[in-house]
Amino acid sequence: MDYCLNAGDGMASMWTGHTDIDLDGDGVFDGVRLDFDGDGVFDDAIADGDGDGVGDYAVLDLDDDGTPEARYTDDGSGSWTVSGAADRPLRWLSLDGAEHTGPGDIDGDGVADHFLDVDRDGLADRVLRTEGDGSFRSGYVDTDGDGRWDVTLTDADGDGSADSAGLV
Repeated sequence: MDYCLNAGDGMASMWTGHTDIDLDGDGVFDGVRLDFDGDGVFDDAIADGDGDGVGDYAVLDLDDDGTPEARYTDDGSGSWTVSGAADRPLRWLSLDGAEHTGPGDIDGDGVADHFLDVDRDGLADRVLRTEGDGSFRSGYVDTDGDGRWDVTLTDADGDGSADSAGLV
């Protein structure tokens, strides 16, 4: 699995690690144990949640039963954000307003989408719609914190930046 991190010198570096921990509980190794927080204990990990071979979420301070103290996700921009409290799944609202928890598929295309909780209140603020190839070409943003999606963003040319925005 590949992952991108700052090596402490202000520059991002690509790393490759062999998976050695099962973070999603399905019996298959999907994460690499590391020491992110510098405490000298390899109780942190980075994992590939969408199966594309690139690390997209990290957990800190796993206890003996595998429960992390904190969980972070790469929102697709190279920024790591908090993805809900470690002791409860992230909540999110579907486009019709129904509440869900944990991973989900906001657009019903059969591919799990990437939900983010930037303000750490346990309710998703952003969702990146995952394409079949693992890329993100559009998403939704909750701009006022009420849990409902207000703005849709689209990256038409695939360069990682939104090309258009509209109201939901």
